[in-house]
Amino acid sequence: MNVIVLQVFVSLMLVVGSLVLFVWTVRAGTLDHADRLSLAPLNEEKPATAPPRQPKKD
Repeated sequence: MNVIVLQVFVSLMLVVGSLVLFVWTVRAGTLDHADRLSLAPLNEEKPATAPPRQPKKD
């Protein structure tokens, strides 16, 4: 019977801890980085081009 009480107590502490961390993360606003990384593959890369050549003057 003591094991069940201990298990319920530990489970409740884990739930409370995860809720506290979730609220802290949302209020801190640190989730923007994940949004930016998820959209990164959609950005088109510009091809590297050589500078234009100047025509030779003869």
